Amino acid sequence: VTIKEFAEEIIKLTGTSQKIIYKPLPKDDPKQRQPDITKAKELLGWEPKVSRKDGLKITYDYFKGILAKAESV
Repeated sequence: VTIKEFAEEIIKLTGTSQKIIYKPLPKDDPKQRQPDITKAKELLGWEPKVSRKDGLKITYDYFKGILAKAESV
């Protein structure tokens, strides 16, 4: 998934009309990221149990709940 696709998923999830803003990358920014969880699987026996889509929804709902509680105080 690209950063653009990830941003689009978040915009869709939150139902906002936010636009994606493109800015120049810092000079030392890696041009390509490909996280590899192989070591976590091998050493820890860990692997994701929640899809990215479901994880985003869970995270969004969690922080939305925190904000709602803060606003009611």
